[in-house]
Amino acid sequence: MKPNLLLISVLGALSVLASGCSSNTSNTNNSSTVQPVVEPPKNVIFFLGDGMGMTTLTAARIYAVGEDGEMTIDTLPETAFIKTFSNDAQVTDSAPSMAAYMTGVKMNNEVLSMSAETIAKSPIADANGNFLANNCGTGNGTPVTTLLEAAKAKGLSAGVVTTTRVTHATPAATYSHICHRDLENDIAAAAVPGGVGYNAALGTTGLDVLLGGGKQFFVPAKDGGKRADGRDLIAEMKAKNYAFASNSTEFAAIDASKTDRLFGLFTSSHMSYDLDRDPTKEPSLADMTTKAMDVLAKNSKGYFLMVEGGRIDHALHETTAKKALQDTVAFDNAIKAAIAKAKVADPELKNTLIVVTADHDHTLVLNGYAKRTGKTSATNPGVLGVVKNYVTGATDKDADGVPYSIIGFGNGENRAQGARSILTNFDETLTSGNTYHQEAAIRVGAGSETHGGADVFLGAIGKGADTFYGTIDNTKVFNLIKAAVGL
Repeated sequence: MKPNLLLISVLGALSVLASGCSSNTSNTNNSSTVQPVVEPPKNVIFFLGDGMGMTTLTAARIYAVGEDGEMTIDTLPETAFIKTFSNDAQVTDSAPSMAAYMTGVKMNNEVLSMSAETIAKSPIADANGNFLANNCGTGNGTPVTTLLEAAKAKGLSAGVVTTTRVTHATPAATYSHICHRDLENDIAAAAVPGGVGYNAALGTTGLDVLLGGGKQFFVPAKDGGKRADGRDLIAEMKAKNYAFASNSTEFAAIDASKTDRLFGLFTSSHMSYDLDRDPTKEPSLADMTTKAMDVLAKNSKGYFLMVEGGRIDHALHETTAKKALQDTVAFDNAIKAAIAKAKVADPELKNTLIVVTADHDHTLVLNGYAKRTGKTSATNPGVLGVVKNYVTGATDKDADGVPYSIIGFGNGENRAQGARSILTNFDETLTSGNTYHQEAAIRVGAGSETHGGADVFLGAIGKGADTFYGTIDNTKVFNLIKAAVGL
């Protein structure tokens, strides 16, 4: 049979065409660059209201917006209750409770981000009570990785913002490892890239943002500080290209778009209570939070930011309820500002997780069957007033015939020595004062009201927020955050 010349001719042409197409495709691929898939930045903002127990949160809501109002924290869509006990105590202090969030490890009271067996050893102090030397001893536990360190290891930026000293327990748990929280000179040194005592787990660049109080632990004794080693850590940080601010004016002048590292110390010790804060000297927690976000957001991989409303706790220890409630409101304002700023770049928070919680409770209580008071104002003491009967409106009195305040404490410095009938002029002018110490059932030393052991509230919004629910241990929060953003 003769071959079909037409068919052969057609097949040959198709073969040439196919070969030509293959060659052209190859040339096209070789001459063009395949664009890599760009991952959106993954951001975590962890808000910690130090000592912000459920009754404090409730009282702050009534104080700010009335019984039926809402603060920002009330609007967070996902919620949980958190167990706060430490490795060795039913009632925790801030060091192991914050460290549990940051590391997923239960540790002993006073210990910061160390393994569970670490023993808290009181540091050596001088005659003035200044802690001078690390007394941890060799072989006393090992450091455990924090969320902040995990973020840095992934190439993310990291920042710490607080109204306490930046070397205080809560902020320190994010970036240092030590057997006792009082070793604040050592904690300060852990933040200085390349310096003696630097925490190498922060990488070569260190913290990208560090804002709060505590200048005394960064400067030598000759300059009014508490550093016996003579080091000026502020100068060392500046030498590492940190933009530094010591007051609100300097802070406002810093252009975040031109700043890769931001360091601010606004007071020698803790920053002021929000009731007492001079805005010309100390920026608000909201202002510090949003500027920190601006600096950190320049990293295309994302960031981890810890924000502490730390002076809530201190006011509660003092049993000065008005200070505690106002600082809680300032903390809530920072949450509101952060959510708004985060939504500018990430409108649905698909790649941003914001978690808000507390490290432990306090002994604040709401007494009696008080009628609704509404929010506190210049003419209305609100929840800071005395108990008035919800039926008659008359002032309720105790068994001694004396009015009593809505807010009280389980323990504290203000307790009548004998029958309360010795109290005179007990009224709302007294109880709503900025510096009034609410009464306590058990009298303890001034400023020594204790933490409480009750569970605390957690709220979350954004990426992975739906994994926070039920009653969970504080150590589980660490794992949920890691899983949500892939740390």
